[in-house]
Amino acid sequence: MITFDILTLFPEMLEGVINSSIIKRAIESGKIKVNLINFREFSKNKHQQVDDYAYGGGAGMLISVVPIYDALISIDGYQKAHKIITSPSGRTFNQKVAEELAEHDHIIIICGHYEGIDERIYHYVDDDISIGDYVLTGGEIPAMTILDAVARLVPDVIASDSIKNESFTMGLLEYPQYTRPAVFNDLAVPEVLLSGHHENIRKYQRYEALKKTYLKRPDLLEKAELSEEDLKMLAEIKGERWTKSKK
Repeated sequence: MITFDILTLFPEMLEGVINSSIIKRAIESGKIKVNLINFREFSKNKHQQVDDYAYGGGAGMLISVVPIYDALISIDGYQKAHKIITSPSGRTFNQKVAEELAEHDHIIIICGHYEGIDERIYHYVDDDISIGDYVLTGGEIPAMTILDAVARLVPDVIASDSIKNESFTMGLLEYPQYTRPAVFNDLAVPEVLLSGHHENIRKYQRYEALKKTYLKRPDLLEKAELSEEDLKMLAEIKGERWTKSKK
C-alpha cells in the first residue's frame, strides 16, 4: 500500500478525483490511502492568511514556508516519506518517474500557489516535479496527475497485463484498438483482428504501435529497445510514408 499525503489550500479540488473511479476503488480496497491536508489550518495568522509580500519586491504574493512546514511535520512518519513539491522548475514527470515513485510506500506532495513558495521550503523536500513546460494557477492539478499515474501502478489496482501494454510503459505509443460493432459508418475493424490468428495479430499490433510512434512521437523511438523485427517493420513504415509523399 502507498500512502499519499497532499498539502493543499484547496482540498475540494482533489476530492472529486479521490472519490471517483479507479482511485476511489483503490482507496476502498486498501491498496492506497490518501490524506488531504489544508495547510491554511496551520497558519498562525488570525485570518488564516498563508501568503505575504516578497522581500525585494516583485509582483504577486508568496506562500510562507511556516504553515507548510508545520503541516509537514504534523504528518506521522514524514521524515522517511518521499516529499515532493510541484513547480515549473522541477524535473519533468513521465511514466518512468511514475514507476520510480511507485516504489515508495509513503509520498507527500506539496501544492504551491500564487507566485510561488518561499525558497526555504526546498530544504524540507526530496523531489521537485513539473508536469510540463507551462504555468498553472496552482499545484493541485499536478498533484492529481502524480496521484493518478502512481496509484494505478500499485499491484492489483488495475490488471497487470493492461499496464504492460500501455503507451510509454512499453516505450512506444499503444497500438489502435477496436470493439463492436465490426463496422460503423463504413469504418471496419481491420480483418486481421477478427481472424483469430494470434501471431498475425501480434505482428499487426506491434507494427501499428511502431507506426503510431513514428508518426506522432518519433522522439520515443530513440530510447525504445527495438528488436530486429521492429527495425524491419520501421524501415517498411518509413518506406510507406516516403511512397505516399511522392504521390
